[in-house]
Amino acid sequence: MVQTNKLENIDTLTVHNAKAALVQGFDAIKAGQTVFDFGSVKVADSSAVAVLLAWQRAARTAGVVLSYVNLPDSLKSLAALYGVDAFLVDTPAKLHHH
Repeated sequence: MVQTNKLENIDTLTVHNAKAALVQGFDAIKAGQTVFDFGSVKVADSSAVAVLLAWQRAARTAGVVLSYVNLPDSLKSLAALYGVDAFLVDTPAKLHHH
């Protein structure tokens, strides 16, 4: 079963809360989260790109693959600008049926 972190308590992901968000994401990954839903995030700056890349590195170290869903257009644009959009693909998590 895919575990989703809806980031419900985060409506902005900027330099002002990036460190707290980073820690929240690391904790979520350690707890088995594999999908991060950005539906509640309305404002993001370049700090958000750094946070998402750090989460990806932590997930890779843990041997899991993260998915990001409902990324704000502003965050997608920043990722494209920095040339890292391929690492932050906005795709639904793949559910495995056994």
